[in-house]
Amino acid sequence: MSNWTPAADQKNQGTLEFEISRAQVEAGLEKAFQQNKNEVSIPGFRKGKVTKALFFSKFGEEALYQQTMDIVLPAAYEAAVEEAGVTPVGRPNIEPVSMNKGEDWTMKAEITTAPEIKLGEYLNLEVPAEDTEVSDSDVDAEIKRLQDGQAELVLQEAEVKAQNGDTVVIDFDGSVDGDHFDGGQSNDFSLELGSGQFIPGFEEQLVGHSAGEDVDVKVTFPADYQAADLAGKEALFEVKIHELKRKELPELDDEFAKDVDEEVETLAELKEKTSKKLADDKASAAKEAFEDAVIAKAVENASVDGDNIPETMIDEDVHRQMDQYLAQLQQQGISREMFFQISGQTEDDLHKQFEEGAATRVKTNLVIEAIVNAEGIEPTEAQVTEEIKNLATQYNMDEAQVRATLSESLLKHDIAMREAVNKVTDSAKAV
Repeated sequence: MSNWTPAADQKNQGTLEFEISRAQVEAGLEKAFQQNKNEVSIPGFRKGKVTKALFFSKFGEEALYQQTMDIVLPAAYEAAVEEAGVTPVGRPNIEPVSMNKGEDWTMKAEITTAPEIKLGEYLNLEVPAEDTEVSDSDVDAEIKRLQDGQAELVLQEAEVKAQNGDTVVIDFDGSVDGDHFDGGQSNDFSLELGSGQFIPGFEEQLVGHSAGEDVDVKVTFPADYQAADLAGKEALFEVKIHELKRKELPELDDEFAKDVDEEVETLAELKEKTSKKLADDKASAAKEAFEDAVIAKAVENASVDGDNIPETMIDEDVHRQMDQYLAQLQQQGISREMFFQISGQTEDDLHKQFEEGAATRVKTNLVIEAIVNAEGIEPTEAQVTEEIKNLATQYNMDEAQVRATLSESLLKHDIAMREAVNKVTDSAKAV
């Protein structure tokens, strides 16, 4: 039995009081005892042979209450939430009201609930059409990019003056007020001028100089520079230019075309193939932009009860985004600690970065869930099986592993959300 009491002074807050039956407690105690009996030593009994009755007479069943709670609480809480008809968000604060021996247990959970969504128009929406036309200049720009990729760096004579786009090989030694600082020195460093790799003003002062020259470069560190002891300070870099290299581009001819794409024989064929690829890319991007615009409009047409999205939901979204981002870096061999070290950011910095757009992301999910309910979308077992097959293929896992890793309710939720998005976007029109 459960009882839901909304908070009188706070929206989306309330107290859920529920019972864990004595039968559930007994079943939990039995599991907890079985987990512990092999560790219990009682004179006259071998380990693992002590009876539950003897264990309780010596230690009391209360000795297993915490472990029993861990066993029975998740299912009892989930059942109470379903019975009360509330949708909790975040982690509840659950405390016992009574845990008397031989009786039902009573629990109290302080809960934050998802806000109510009032849907507006979400079917047959109209959004501006995306441009999918590929122009000659688009093709030329892509061919130029391919040409740049085939460029060679050629060592220049001593009298040649450096210009943006050139690469210089330099030694440099930086100091502030005559004091050299960590990280301000390097030898034989290759720097592409105009790349923005160095502090603003540094690269510009090397333009017009030649190999063999010594150049004094004066710059001011940005006020928000990651090294606080250098932020906003003027610095002098003594620079020695050893070499100057300039890109030499290949001729745009049939040989160039064959070098960049072995499937073509002529430059004309390369341009035709490039045009088709750009058209496919634009069509794909336009489809994605169209779908995003349709969902954004459906979200805009909906309203949140009291215009209030609980902070718990915002915080959960931010941490989920952070975890996904750091997990992707981990797959690339960059650990969490390494990322913060090389980026100069803190966890708080990353949190603030992902806070942008969090409220919109949360509202979008709430609106799509509301559409699932409004349309009565209920995934079939066949759809769940197909989803498991797809995930197994994607992650190179056995289907049984996928089933064991992901709950069926989670899979159905994801499928239903996708179906709702498809229903909204399929009914929409680009104008």
